[in-house]
Amino acid sequence: MITGAHSIVYASDAEAARAFFKDVLGLANVDAGHGWLIFKSPPAELAVHPTGSPDSGRVELYLMCDDLAKTIAELRGKGVEVADEVEEAGWGRVTRLTVPGAGEIGLYEPLHPTANDLD
Repeated sequence: MITGAHSIVYASDAEAARAFFKDVLGLANVDAGHGWLIFKSPPAELAVHPTGSPDSGRVELYLMCDDLAKTIAELRGKGVEVADEVEEAGWGRVTRLTVPGAGEIGLYEPLHPTANDLD
């Protein structure tokens, strides 16, 4: 059956994106060969949100944290570009950060029970 999930971030500058995940975020990794790094993801969950065309089938990546303000400050201290806007929603607090060479991903502090609480 299913043993895990493999997320892919496509990057115009894969070296810069890999350096970000390795050196800035400190994610553990293995070299799958020739410098092709595969990173260990933090615990994850999968959500399905209703939408219509053309967004149906779209996939997004959000990193989760326990304290968005503290995490933003830590990331900015490491030179990470974090959006100034923080969306305050009933289900969580959300912003975006820039992955060098790969665009933006979400950064999210959930305010609801998470699937990670099921352990």
